[in-house]
Amino acid sequence: MSDASRRPARIGVTLALRDGAQSIWENGAFQNVVFLVRLLRRLPQVARAVIVIARDTPVRIPDAMLLAGADLEIVNLPQAMHDLDLVIEMGAQLDPQWLRAFQLRGGRNVWMRVGNDHVIDVERALFDLPAASLCMRRGVSAVWTLQEYEHSCHDYFALTVRAPVRVLPHLWTPEFLERGSAGLPAQQGFGYRPGRRRWRLLVAEPNLCMVKTSLVPLLAAEAHYRSHPKSVEIVRVMNSDKLRHHAGFVQMAQTLDLVRHDAASFDDRLPMFELLALHGDALVSHHWENGQNYLHYEALYGAYPLIHNSGFLRGNGYAYPGFDCDAAAAAIERAWREHDRGLDAYRASAHAFLKTLGIDHEPNLAAYAHALREVLEAPPAGCAA
Repeated sequence: MSDASRRPARIGVTLALRDGAQSIWENGAFQNVVFLVRLLRRLPQVARAVIVIARDTPVRIPDAMLLAGADLEIVNLPQAMHDLDLVIEMGAQLDPQWLRAFQLRGGRNVWMRVGNDHVIDVERALFDLPAASLCMRRGVSAVWTLQEYEHSCHDYFALTVRAPVRVLPHLWTPEFLERGSAGLPAQQGFGYRPGRRRWRLLVAEPNLCMVKTSLVPLLAAEAHYRSHPKSVEIVRVMNSDKLRHHAGFVQMAQTLDLVRHDAASFDDRLPMFELLALHGDALVSHHWENGQNYLHYEALYGAYPLIHNSGFLRGNGYAYPGFDCDAAAAAIERAWREHDRGLDAYRASAHAFLKTLGIDHEPNLAAYAHALREVLEAPPAGCAA
C-alpha cells in the first residue's frame, strides 16, 4: 500500500475560468465540479477537497458563477502543486508539463469525463474543426465517467488512454437552481403552475453537438400541434442563434405549421430556471447517447411536464422511445391532458428520484469512495508525456 493511501488524501477538481463574463449556467460541467467537491468532502479517506482553477495567478470569480458564499476552497496551480495528492481533471484539462512535475513529486491525476468525447472528437475530425481530443497517453491513473457514456465511450477511453475506466453516478442537487431562482419576481417563482389550457412548449437543447439538438423536439411539437393546435400557445426553441441563420435549417423550418402560423420562436440561451418560470409550461427534450442531463433534473424539480427519451429517469416525466416523433407527440398530448390532475404524484415521484442523485446519497458516496481507493492504492501511473 502506498503512502498516499495510508492517510486521508488532499484532492482538487479542476475548473476552467476565463477572463470576462462567465456563468454557472453555461454548461453542466461547472455545477458538476462543485457537486463532486462537496461529495468528496464527505468521504472519510479525504482530508481536503478543493476547486483548482487552471491558472497560475489568482483570478476573480465572476458573480454569475454563483460561487461566492458557497463555502468552497479555491486554489490556483502553484498552490495545487504543493498542497494536493490527487488532481481530478474535470472542468479543465491541465498542461502536460505541469502534470509531469506534479507526478514527479508524487501526485496522481484522474480524468473525469462528463461529455460524449467519442462523438465530439469524430465531429471535429470530420468537419475540420479545431481538435479537442483528450485521449492521449500521459500517465492517467484512471478515467472516471458517467453511465450515459458507457455504451459509446468506454472502449474509446480505455484503448486510447490505456487506463482503467470506472463508471460513476451522476450527481445533482438543487443548490444552484434555488440560488438562481431566488431572484425571480415573487408572483413568477420557479415551479409548474396548473390551469393553462394552451401551453408554451420549450425546447432547450444546446445545439452544440449531435448528442443534444432541437430537431426531434421541434418535430414532436409540430406533430402534436397538427393534431391539437388549440393546445399550443407557442413553441420556443432556445439556443438556436446559429440554426436560425442556417439556410438548410430555415428551409426545413418553413415547412412546419408552427412556423407558418407564427407559433414558433427561435431564441438565444437563458438559464433554465428563468426559462421555465417565465416563459414555459412544459419541456420537450431529446438526446442521443447523452441521457443524464441537468435540464431534465431542473424541470422535474419544478414538477414541470418533461417529455423525454432518456432511459435514466426511472419512470419520471413522459417518455417516448428513440427518435420517434409521433410517440413524442403522443407523450406531449398525454402530459397536456393528465399533468394537472396528477401533479401531486408527479412531484412526489420526481423528488424521490432526485434524492438518489444527491451528494449525501449512500450509494453515490460508496461508489466514489471505492473508485478513490482504487486510485490511491494502485501503483502510480507513469509520468505525463
